[in-house]
Amino acid sequence: MPTVFKKFGYRFHFYSNERQEPPPHIHVTGKGGEMKVWLADLIVEFSYGVSPSEQRKIMGVIKEKSKVLMEAWNEFSSKKR
Repeated sequence: MPTVFKKFGYRFHFYSNERQEPPPHIHVTGKGGEMKVWLADLIVEFSYGVSPSEQRKIMGVIKEKSKVLMEAWNEFSSKKR
């Protein structure tokens, strides 16, 4: 599980064992919850155990760091091939 960075007690990462090559996305885990967000359009695929206020905070980080996250995704996915 490559970690891109940590912030506000959450880990922003990829799963290395995903079977298919889905569109670019990031997993965010911490504080007993998890979110998956599509990076191209910043849409939340799912959120479990993350309050609405924490979701807004996480989405703010993802928007702020979208370039870094896309670069990390591209590097990570190129290594999987």
